Amino acid sequence: MNIVFIVLPFALLIAGGVLAAFLWAARSGQFDDMETPGRRMLLDDVPIKKEDKELE
Repeated sequence: MNIVFIVLPFALLIAGGVLAAFLWAARSGQFDDMETPGRRMLLDDVPIKKEDKELE
């Protein structure tokens, strides 16, 4: 039973740290745009120039 007095403060400390990290991320705008980053990799292609097409 004595282990509860040791583990409980550590669990509360870890939970408080996770809550603080989540609140910081939410306030700094980390969760504002959830769709664009997934599509950004599809739009990063550089168009092929006409001269480069002739070499292929």
